[in-house]
Amino acid sequence: MPKDNHHVFADGDLSRSEGTLRIDTLDGETKHLPVESIDTLYLHGQITFNTRALGLLNEHGVPVHVFGWKDYYRGSYLPKREHLSGNTVVEQVRAYDDYDRRLTIATSMIEASIHNMRANLVYYNARDHSFEEEIEHLASLKTEASTCAAIDTLRGVEATARKTYYACFGEILREPFSLDRREYNPPTNETNALISFLNAMVYTTCISAIRKTALDPTVGFMHEPGDRRFTLSLDIADIYKPILADRVLFRLVNRQQIGLEEFETDLDGCLLTETGRMTVLAEYEKTLDRTVEHPRLKRKVSYKTLVQTDVYSLKKHVLTDEPYRPTERWW
Repeated sequence: MPKDNHHVFADGDLSRSEGTLRIDTLDGETKHLPVESIDTLYLHGQITFNTRALGLLNEHGVPVHVFGWKDYYRGSYLPKREHLSGNTVVEQVRAYDDYDRRLTIATSMIEASIHNMRANLVYYNARDHSFEEEIEHLASLKTEASTCAAIDTLRGVEATARKTYYACFGEILREPFSLDRREYNPPTNETNALISFLNAMVYTTCISAIRKTALDPTVGFMHEPGDRRFTLSLDIADIYKPILADRVLFRLVNRQQIGLEEFETDLDGCLLTETGRMTVLAEYEKTLDRTVEHPRLKRKVSYKTLVQTDVYSLKKHVLTDEPYRPTERWW
């Protein structure tokens, strides 16, 4: 039976009650979550938990992603791996240390990312918008990315592509939503707040997918490994932001599923309210469950499974040198 992501917004205590997770909220309510039905647990409220609760999550292999004050992503608790392979980690590091091979992997990631940005503009270009110039520019940038001889240069191409892409958001989005420039830490308006929140969700989706393999999430190829980031998750997330985050953003705004009243603005910027976050997450989870016919697998797969297949493709590449095939939107 497929497992679902579960989001907890209440403030309170998370504990273990025999073989079940128990949440005692500050409002005096008690809820029980059958842990065997959870794929990934998201904590959005102010939650305290103990080692017994973490032990139960660990037994069932359930990652926990923690969103702290005002729903900024704070970190993840990752259970023991389902698959342990020192050989996989060694080969992943070897691929990173081999500059030419690292560049090849990073190039594939950025080509897919640019392709997926361009696919969104092609979609809206056919719906009473005019993005021919930007579509052509993104196509040329994808070609340019394929010829880059250095990862720093590749990053520059990706940054140019994303700037070109974001410049079209103002025309795609229905008023009163707009985007003059991408700003974060903190987001400065409602659109930036939506992008930041959805990007964080894509990032955590990628963390969970990587955790189901023996790959090390801290060793990326496009992003430099650091002490405080899962850089491989950042790599995979760049591929999926246009497919997951941005298309959810466009649907929410253009179908008027979300309004300005679901945001709050203060000295720390603009953020979603709890109601707003619940609205966004409902659409995001619905999108993860959508299915498409996969031309190579010859069957329907969910968007969540697409992320997993990309990670498995990367794993096969570092182990056997099979071609790495990050998803380029075909549907």
